[in-house]
Amino acid sequence: MITANQITGLILAGGRAQRMGGIDKGLIPFHGKPLIESTITRLKPQVSTILINANRSITKYSHYGYPVLMDETPDFSGPLAGFSVGLKHCKSPYLLTSPCDSPLLPTDLAEKMAGELEGKNLELVFASSKEDDGKIWSQPVFCLMRRDLKDSLDTFLSKGDLKIDRWFKELRSGTVVFENAQAFANVNTPEELAALEEVSQ
Repeated sequence: MITANQITGLILAGGRAQRMGGIDKGLIPFHGKPLIESTITRLKPQVSTILINANRSITKYSHYGYPVLMDETPDFSGPLAGFSVGLKHCKSPYLLTSPCDSPLLPTDLAEKMAGELEGKNLELVFASSKEDDGKIWSQPVFCLMRRDLKDSLDTFLSKGDLKIDRWFKELRSGTVVFENAQAFANVNTPEELAALEEVSQ
């Protein structure tokens, strides 16, 4: 059974946040506190330690007391670049990833994905959400992966491919469907931020 002390959490805060006026999304106020604080609060009990992937505001993120890792690939290469540097610094057998702007992430995220990964002998498990209309949507930046996928990912990135779903298809991967789609709500616009604050009162 995979336990929290075998998992390192990686919070992805390395994007450009162009739709938020270039402001680092993890530092945008959510109920009066930076968004990333809500993510840390939800993730911390599920993992042994936390890493933060960021390419700006390094000093501000470092105030939370966790290592802050910059991408080792150029030009804001997306979540796979964050995965790569996270795997490089991960000292536990598994890495659990989450974006910095999903403050309602499931409190049983690690538990459910670990059960799926171990039960089916998978290398990586990503989350999916069930919407009100019954449709299933992939949430690929929420995933649990084995630390030994570092070489596979770096080989994939060396080809110039940044598509997360294409890398997943090269692996023994699977998904866990979570019923509460709101748990994966993230913030891309000021309007989405206001709506998320409203539903999380």
